[in-house]
Amino acid sequence: MTVTFFLVRHAAHDDVGRFLAGRKEGITLGAAGKEQARRLGQRMQREKISAVHTSPRERTRETAVAIATACGLGEPEITDALDEVNFGDWSGKTFETLDADPSWRRWNTIRSLARTPGGETMLDVQRRALELIATLAAGDGGGRLVLVSHADVIKAAVSHVLGLPIDAWPRFDIAPASVTSIAAGHWGAKVLTLNETIA
Repeated sequence: MTVTFFLVRHAAHDDVGRFLAGRKEGITLGAAGKEQARRLGQRMQREKISAVHTSPRERTRETAVAIATACGLGEPEITDALDEVNFGDWSGKTFETLDADPSWRRWNTIRSLARTPGGETMLDVQRRALELIATLAAGDGGGRLVLVSHADVIKAAVSHVLGLPIDAWPRFDIAPASVTSIAAGHWGAKVLTLNETIA
């Protein structure tokens, strides 16, 4: 059986691009993000989704609820494997501040070896995302599942499917409120669409 996964990056919060949200509490969707989430829900209605899984972060849960509601599904399932990278002390800092930190610069140069202050490498992130996809693919009879997560988590999964090294993350974008789809089965996996943004 083939399972189709729609990897959705959460809709935008008001300060996307200004600071590293990470796992900081209280980061919710603003008015523009709520409208993005509503349009994502409309977009996903045509996909005949069977379930929605989401990262525990508020911004992902809000996005997931909008999709589940539009698709006539119950509450999304909160799934820790979809959580944002554990950035530890970096969470909440502006990118201007982070750019002056040598450990942040190393993280963005060689993520395969660097660790965040929270103790994760991108290979750790990739492993948890792929284990979730493998578990869901094995347990669902040809379903169509939405996984609402974060840019780096989605990039890690896509890099693996495309056979790219984890350090290739800057080579493609995963925009807020974007949809990337992957098909997975006993034969392996392939990317169907990448970074589809809603109009």
